[in-house]
Amino acid sequence: MFSKKRLAAAAAVATSAALVLAGCAGGGTPEGGATYDPDEKVTLDLAFWGNDVRADLYNQAIEAFNEEYPNITVNATFLGFPEFWEKRQTEAAGGGLPDVMQFDYSYLRQYSENGLLLDLEPYLGSVIETDPLPENILGIGVVDDTTYGIATSTNAWGMFTNPALLETAGVEQFAGGDWDDYDEWIGEVTDASGGAFWGGSDWTGRIQNFEIQLRSEGKNLFDEDGTPGFDEDRLKEFWESGDDIRDGAVVPQQTVEELNPLSAFDAAKNASELTWDNFGAGYLANLGENYTELGLVAPPVTKDGAKDLYLKPSMLHTISAKTKHPEAAATLVNFLVNSPESGEIFGTNRGLPASETALEAADLDPMSQLVKDYEESISDRLGDAPPVPIVGYGTLEEKFRVLGTELNFGTTTVDEAVEQFFSEMDVVLNQ
Repeated sequence: MFSKKRLAAAAAVATSAALVLAGCAGGGTPEGGATYDPDEKVTLDLAFWGNDVRADLYNQAIEAFNEEYPNITVNATFLGFPEFWEKRQTEAAGGGLPDVMQFDYSYLRQYSENGLLLDLEPYLGSVIETDPLPENILGIGVVDDTTYGIATSTNAWGMFTNPALLETAGVEQFAGGDWDDYDEWIGEVTDASGGAFWGGSDWTGRIQNFEIQLRSEGKNLFDEDGTPGFDEDRLKEFWESGDDIRDGAVVPQQTVEELNPLSAFDAAKNASELTWDNFGAGYLANLGENYTELGLVAPPVTKDGAKDLYLKPSMLHTISAKTKHPEAAATLVNFLVNSPESGEIFGTNRGLPASETALEAADLDPMSQLVKDYEESISDRLGDAPPVPIVGYGTLEEKFRVLGTELNFGTTTVDEAVEQFFSEMDVVLNQ
């Protein structure tokens, strides 16, 4: 069982005692897959990031798995997110990755292209059930036409609003429209607040807002081969579109820095925030008891009818290319993603379940139901997920954010920011 000891360090680590879990009773051997004797005793290592709460949930899931597969022993460990990836890098260098791993989207290309992850194609539709997973969900884990990961949960880009602040300002919820409409709404809220709070943040500082505009134009941030879907002029146009709102309509960068580590939305200084829809629970926790609900609406429209939004995995499950028991590992992945037991146990701890089977079994709290309803409401704007992020995408995302803060501070010009970003991008794409 997982240790109940709560570690003081931010990066808690727990290792389960080996649980003797059940042997594969079903699934069969997929064509091209390794053979597996259901009577053979097998040991698998499972690694995930999280905290004691998530560890307890995984412990319950493994116990449920045990009832069906008594011959598989699962040794599970967890770490905080940064430490998790430091550990994986060390293991990858030594050729010893865990059999099954909770996985982040931004690392999927790097690890798959380096031959570290198992090709899951032979197991799809047999050991790993695909019927509960829509095609756009299955496509999330594909790199170079090969499936390397199965999404456990999804999120989408959206706009959170603070109804209590809007009521104070006497302004209605954002009714939708294009980016100019949103800018006008932000200014209206800011003016109506009398200086107490602002209508929003400088949305040109988030690369995701640039991405959905590009998707409206039929382009990706980066294509499968790493080619950017924009040039200097297009990025300049995007950053220049924030010139007007930076002049008093959005929260000043100095205020943002003073509120850190809370965001302006966390601190009830912003009435809206464009971000991933799974941030809601964290916002409510930070806002405190005076704020009991949030609004969640679609981002502004760039082009009517465009499939600009997409479902992104909150996390995936992958298997080491060097696992000695690929079918047993695939059986565990299937259980953690698709089983009703996983939906009932995890709920939305890992995000809104991607599997319809798991989602139906999940007990959704009000915030989770809000997210579910939101993702259903944007179905006509949901397109295929973009190519898996290029190696180094995280570096570029952070550079984009930093340049956005400098633009909001007024310490750099748009031309200088564009030049700096393209210089960084050249380094990342050619490393």
